[in-house]
Amino acid sequence: MTKIIALTNQKGGVGKTTTAVNLAACLAALDKRVLLVDLDPQGHATMGSGIDKHELEGSVLEVLLDGRRASEVILDCPEAGYALLPGNGDLTAAEVDLLDRDGRERCLGDALGSVAASYDVVIIDCPPSLNMLTVNALTAADGVLIPLQCEFYALEGLSALLDTVEQIQTNVNPDLSIFGIVRTMYDARNSLTRDVSKQLSQYFGDTLLKATIPRNVRVAEAPSHGVPVTKYARLSRGSQAHRVLAKELIRRLAL
Repeated sequence: MTKIIALTNQKGGVGKTTTAVNLAACLAALDKRVLLVDLDPQGHATMGSGIDKHELEGSVLEVLLDGRRASEVILDCPEAGYALLPGNGDLTAAEVDLLDRDGRERCLGDALGSVAASYDVVIIDCPPSLNMLTVNALTAADGVLIPLQCEFYALEGLSALLDTVEQIQTNVNPDLSIFGIVRTMYDARNSLTRDVSKQLSQYFGDTLLKATIPRNVRVAEAPSHGVPVTKYARLSRGSQAHRVLAKELIRRLAL
């Protein structure tokens, strides 16, 4: 059964898109059929998948607003191993236009309904804000994966995100779960990282995933080459960490 996972954190710079791209690639390498949805107007997941966001013949915007079928827009990314529903800066318009639509929070879910069954996993890379695009992702998703950098302000932002998840559960998607919190840019030598990590473990228990994603230069370099780190530097620490994350999610979600 297909699992739809929304990767979201309204705080930027926490490695959200990096996690989305590399998790998608690792799941694909483990023989899972994966669709990556780029719902972030920055279009970084599209670029990181080897697709030029400026040269798209169709994007998720047209699927959301113009009624175009998702199957007509989805692209194959052979280097990465997964399929992509691409996005770019045009999505900025969707943030406003969706507000005037009936059933506005269900547009993405309705669009994915015709294609989701073709995949084992659908990963949605959300924008770094709690706007209508993120609400659409949370309404469409079975669960949320939260990338989190171990610093003080990240904890404050996490509280706001959890409030939003609770509101979505109450109002539109009662089955929405929190699949896990993954620590990104992790440096165990840093005392603040260790302290925040300990707090997360005490408060969230098993919701905090065991896998951690370290700071790694190869992970940072890979997007400029248009491939996941698993293709760019297969033996790097960053690549290995994302494989561990993928395997943990497969076990946790029975994928």
